[in-house]
Amino acid sequence: MTDLLTEQPPPPAGDTPLFAALNEAQCRAVEAVDGPVLVLAGAGTGKTRVLTTRLAHILASRRAYPGEILAVTFTNKAAREMRERLEAMIGRAADGVWLGTFHALAARILRRHAEMVGLTANFTILDTDDQLRLLKQIIAAANIDERRWPARALLGVIERWKDRGLTPDKIPAGDAGDWADGRAVELYRDYQERLATVNAVDFGDLLLHNLTLFATNTEILATYQRRFRYLLVDEYQDTNVAQYLWLRLLAQQHKNLCCV
Repeated sequence: MTDLLTEQPPPPAGDTPLFAALNEAQCRAVEAVDGPVLVLAGAGTGKTRVLTTRLAHILASRRAYPGEILAVTFTNKAAREMRERLEAMIGRAADGVWLGTFHALAARILRRHAEMVGLTANFTILDTDDQLRLLKQIIAAANIDERRWPARALLGVIERWKDRGLTPDKIPAGDAGDWADGRAVELYRDYQERLATVNAVDFGDLLLHNLTLFATNTEILATYQRRFRYLLVDEYQDTNVAQYLWLRLLAQQHKNLCCV
């Protein structure tokens, strides 16, 4: 396997005037770079600015190379804005940072190791219409009345399981719900098998397959744990169970996790 710790752009030299726009409390949050950090503040108090400045400070103080930092946002817009702010602070050193949404970062990892979970690197990511179309086919094949048990309701059940990091074989007894008299787990399994057959995933699979990959390939997990010296998460309060488990695994070695 290719070593993920190959040559990377060097961090910038020296700490530029990064703290000029911050108040005293924000400066303390930026400077507390080692160990787990939880930043609690209300809306409009500059939390994202603190996170971005913290990231720039880590690089400017040469604590890590850009490729050793994982920064997670909840929207593509937030990721773009954070990267633009970071580039304004430290220039091209921002290019190597792993910065994006949970889905984008999980997809990046999954494409590197797709064969380990029964896919190939050019897998397709289905949108909601594609998911519903596939589920309707599966429901019809199972001789279930789709008018009584609609595909959209089944999709909601499956998405909730995936948000909890649950594959079909991990659904707790009694958690099958009322959909089609408890047949949702059976159809969830059929759905996952059909996705694999056509080399496709849905958005929930991006994290779910990452969790499976890490659970079944400890050397791959260890590589990413060594790599990511610092992890930063924006809007942490919105994370679901699968996202939390993914972050916890990646932060296990260095334990430098900052949540805002």
